[in-house]
Amino acid sequence: MFSRSTSRSSRTSRIRTRAAVLTAGLGASVVLGAGVAAAADTTATSSVASAVEAQAAAQAKAAKAADSAKTAQVAKAAANAKKAATAKKTAAAKKAASWVDPVKNYRLTASFAQAGGMWQSTHSGQDFAVPIGTSVMAAHGGTVVKAGPNGAGDGPAYGNAVVIKHGNGTYSQYAHLSRIDVKVGQVVTTGQHIARSGNTGNSSGPHLHFEIRTTANYGSAVDPVAFLRSKGVTV
Repeated sequence: MFSRSTSRSSRTSRIRTRAAVLTAGLGASVVLGAGVAAAADTTATSSVASAVEAQAAAQAKAAKAADSAKTAQVAKAAANAKKAATAKKTAAAKKAASWVDPVKNYRLTASFAQAGGMWQSTHSGQDFAVPIGTSVMAAHGGTVVKAGPNGAGDGPAYGNAVVIKHGNGTYSQYAHLSRIDVKVGQVVTTGQHIARSGNTGNSSGPHLHFEIRTTANYGSAVDPVAFLRSKGVTV
């Protein structure tokens, strides 16, 4: 009787022990699984955060590069505009400072100080032989101070004439014109059309009589060819 009870009791104890082991194992598995899941969640969260951070960094870099490119483009445009403005200003200044022949496609005939029966004493200017109607241009920029027949006040020998005042006490005169296309007080630029050549006044044939003067009036002329050449004009 005692032996049988002992055996039953021992078997029950083993069953309980196994159950406890199984329960403990199951618990450990549950705990381990939870830990693994938590670790996986943490890793995934970390990966997403890293990806977002990397994307944000890439976008910031791209935006910075775009800003730099835009800044460089604006700076380049500004530099080009400044360069163009400087070139335009330089060209304008050069044009304002330059002198040109009063007519094109000419032949030089009677020269300055040349003696002859056509003049009271000696020739007061340089003659440029050209056909009637040839465009006459301002040899330099200035203001028209004389324009009209009778040599614009200098006498009938000049025919129709124009006198332009330039800077530094210099004047230019254009005579024997067939037509005058400017008025007294008008400002003209270098190379601007002012008249048409002709054969008016004391003239032996179609040509432009051209003078460089130190005043607006007759009697103050200097050698126009030497003067133009001193300004870089090929005459």
